[in-house]
Amino acid sequence: MSEIWDDRRKTLENEYFNRKEREAIEKLRGEMNAEEQAAAAPQCPRGHGALTLIKHEEIEIDRCGNCGGVWLDAGELERLTEREKGSWASRFVKSFTG
Repeated sequence: MSEIWDDRRKTLENEYFNRKEREAIEKLRGEMNAEEQAAAAPQCPRGHGALTLIKHEEIEIDRCGNCGGVWLDAGELERLTEREKGSWASRFVKSFTG
């Protein structure tokens, strides 16, 4: 009779540890997914955090929520200043691009 109770106790222990193992695996998967999503988001060149995408006049601009820095991709500054012919910004860009 004690063998039956020993087997039952072992079965319950196995179920408990299997459940705890599944919970730990799910927790780790969730953490890994969060890390992958954070790594996939564009990061501030100064290392302050993730960049958010802002649309301004049909141009996508990256902005850091922590330091407030604004980052432009290649050609975006030129497209922004095209509308402002003769302005200081247009002349500034042309001084670098020739």
